Amino acid sequence: MANSIAMRSSNPALTDAVFRDTRAGLGDEVMTIQGTVNKTGFALLILMVAASYTWNLGVADPRIPLFTMVGVFGGLLLAAVTIFKKEWAGTTTPMYAALEGLALGGISVAFDARFPGLVSQAVFLTFGTLGALLLAYRSGLVRATENFKLGVFAATGGIALVYLIDLAMSWFGAGMPMVRSSGTAGIVFSVLVVGVAALNLVLDFDFIEHGAERGAPKYMEWYGAFGLLVTLVWLYLEILRLLAKLQERR
Repeated sequence: MANSIAMRSSNPALTDAVFRDTRAGLGDEVMTIQGTVNKTGFALLILMVAASYTWNLGVADPRIPLFTMVGVFGGLLLAAVTIFKKEWAGTTTPMYAALEGLALGGISVAFDARFPGLVSQAVFLTFGTLGALLLAYRSGLVRATENFKLGVFAATGGIALVYLIDLAMSWFGAGMPMVRSSGTAGIVFSVLVVGVAALNLVLDFDFIEHGAERGAPKYMEWYGAFGLLVTLVWLYLEILRLLAKLQERR
């Protein structure tokens, strides 16, 4: 039981079973933390280049909705492929980053058209949160204890359930006020979601560290980069949503 919890992550890409039966063979290269960091940086660079492309098209460009939809659904498809075929991560992760970049660029254009300057704030806060939590994790100020992991896992599952209920209600022309509104309940909910998304980064750091310690195959560096990318995309979107709600209240 303790071993299972130690490898738990609420990120769907980084679950307990990921490193099971994936130990590198004798003489094969193994996963390292530095290698994962390098590949994460490369994937983020691809994402930002793709996002810059759709961003620079401008809100009036008729291709923006198409690029956004291709990015969203293409990214979901590649995410599923990567999760089930993690040995393909070296190919699918860069492709996923490019598609997510197209989607985030289009989404960001729409938010910036309504709230100028909002996107730059969200980008700064996302990378600031990543840097702060990485520093806190490496310094030992934040530790991924068993109770911490279980708490974040439960909170993430609860948020996913709320979003699913809201999605189901939207099919009938309704929705959950705390998800959609800019009132006090809506802002508090968004603050909590941003906090949980940020704490998932700690679980991702811990999970990657355990993978390196267990001698996972080299391709798992790409898979670890993919998992971090999933969390960062979620964090950015939630920060964007929170800032938009705060702007609406002014």
